[in-house]
Amino acid sequence: LSGPTMVEGLVTGLRKAGVNVIDIGMVPTPVVYFGAYHLRTGCCVSVTGSHNPPDYNGFKIVVGGETLSGDAITDLHARIAENRLHNAPTPGSLSERDISADYVQRIASDVQLGRRLKVVVDAGNGVAGEIGPRVLEAIGADVEELYCEIDGTFPNHHPDPSEPHNLKDLINMVQRLDADLGIAFDGDGDRLGVVTRDGENIFADRLLMLFAADVLERNPGAMIVYDVKCTGRLAPHILRHGGSPLMWKTGHSLIKAKMRETGAELAGEMSGHFFFAERWYGFDDGIYSAARLLEILAASPEFPDEVLHALPKGISTPELKIEMGDRDPHAFVERFRETAQFEGGRPSTIDGLRVDWPDGWGLVRASNTTPILVLRFEADDQEALLRIQGAFRTRLLQLKPDMVLPF
Repeated sequence: LSGPTMVEGLVTGLRKAGVNVIDIGMVPTPVVYFGAYHLRTGCCVSVTGSHNPPDYNGFKIVVGGETLSGDAITDLHARIAENRLHNAPTPGSLSERDISADYVQRIASDVQLGRRLKVVVDAGNGVAGEIGPRVLEAIGADVEELYCEIDGTFPNHHPDPSEPHNLKDLINMVQRLDADLGIAFDGDGDRLGVVTRDGENIFADRLLMLFAADVLERNPGAMIVYDVKCTGRLAPHILRHGGSPLMWKTGHSLIKAKMRETGAELAGEMSGHFFFAERWYGFDDGIYSAARLLEILAASPEFPDEVLHALPKGISTPELKIEMGDRDPHAFVERFRETAQFEGGRPSTIDGLRVDWPDGWGLVRASNTTPILVLRFEADDQEALLRIQGAFRTRLLQLKPDMVLPF
């Protein structure tokens, strides 16, 4: 809801600095990224609260093809706070362009379904509600819309498909209409959620297995990057299909930078971000990812739910979140890494602390965008899962005895 005001201020400031601005209107974040390529600017800003609560808003900034993060963001904030900004003698220009049709056409020229699939799309009243269904219809899917009216108050449920309770209405509608699949987008359309006809939420790390096998058919030996929250079954799956797996930090800007550094063809995050360099531009795009998923499923002689259920699976939790209030989650995780000892486990400190055992793993990390801890657990069976969760519980409570744990 605060978007128009922020856009107005942003445009005024950019033009003051002599920058020529092209306003492409209210579109999903991936369409903004697409615009930087299509309009040959190499730079773009998406004004978005992403998947955060409605009172959050902010900027995703790309300069010279690189997404700003970390020190670059804090330096920019310091320059604004200290008013160290360039004032040009002549203000920049402002023009308006609608590139939605170009985006739809670019995807439809690359992806066409081998057979028709019936798909329910739940945009959670986020910005992908208009263009998401258009893209999937253009590639040959029969689309049924759910909560596709764009409304920044999010009256039906919060647009975050990584939270299973946000998918309940989608599951019900898929079953009621006997659709092949349910697709969910987050608030700004750069993440994807998927549910099957029988109501299973297919976590993003398992979808990445499907995408990896497909990409590796055409690109043997390719690097596939994934974040620390992903299943322990992903790396062996990538290796079996002739690929090179690389685990990295969570965060779209960090993953994109690692892809560029390694020349990876594909990357994915547990939260539902997928980055295709093969046939696309290497940025995270929930809508394009949905098109690629339907392409794979339509090419299979099996039903979509059979293909998805066949992907390797353990017993796992979704992302579990702990509100930290006034406490700095990054400082807490740093202390946890320094003090927590786990017998028989192999620790990884790429991002937070992940500990792997032969029969499962657990993770604690600090969110990049909100003051919370993010945890996830996976194991071969329920007994191992409870053991690993118990080990983490004991060590978390040693540091903060009043912590309310969601497991």
